[in-house]
Amino acid sequence: MSISFKPNQTLLFIGDSITDCGRTRPIGQRAGNGLGSGYVSFVDSILGAAVPEVPVRVLNLGCSGNRVTNLAERWHADVLDLKPDWLSVMIGINDVWRQFDGVPGMPQVAPEQYESIYRDLLAQTRPQLEGLVLMTPYYLETNLEDPMRTKMDIYSAITRKLAQEFDAIFVDTQAAFDQYLAQRPTQSLCSDRVHPNGVGHMVLARAFLTAVGL
Repeated sequence: MSISFKPNQTLLFIGDSITDCGRTRPIGQRAGNGLGSGYVSFVDSILGAAVPEVPVRVLNLGCSGNRVTNLAERWHADVLDLKPDWLSVMIGINDVWRQFDGVPGMPQVAPEQYESIYRDLLAQTRPQLEGLVLMTPYYLETNLEDPMRTKMDIYSAITRKLAQEFDAIFVDTQAAFDQYLAQRPTQSLCSDRVHPNGVGHMVLARAFLTAVGL
């Protein structure tokens, strides 16, 4: 085992509701249930239990409903000003979902805009980071021809491309869920194919921790 982090480093997670999971404001931290009830909290607990010799300060800056455009609006305050050693980003689910849920008058984030904004945020940030983790968006649907799954895979491919471009650790969350869904139905994880239960969040935490060397 070779964990990527060094003692007393700060690891900041940012994203949408999957990252948020009820974290405290303004900054989700370990005290109480400050990291929320999802994969960020699981990552923090497992790191603490598995490698107590490498204490890591975990911060949660996820915000429910966010798209990459929302990240851009709060990036300076929620990422750059906090100066993390490591940054983990998972964004894109709402960028795709808003294209399917029929919200009237909602400007859409096309793949080209998603890639452009995401690249700009990473370019601002990568020089000050020791490490970067990019987690794909996902959709809990095994039919690869499903329109939303097909579109989500496009945004996931962009995430992979950016991970290579910015020397980031890449976490293929869709692949992790696909492995699970080969054995169990989607209903065992959630009802809307997006917001997972505790098992689903553990799938995410496991994928993240495996990628960083645990």
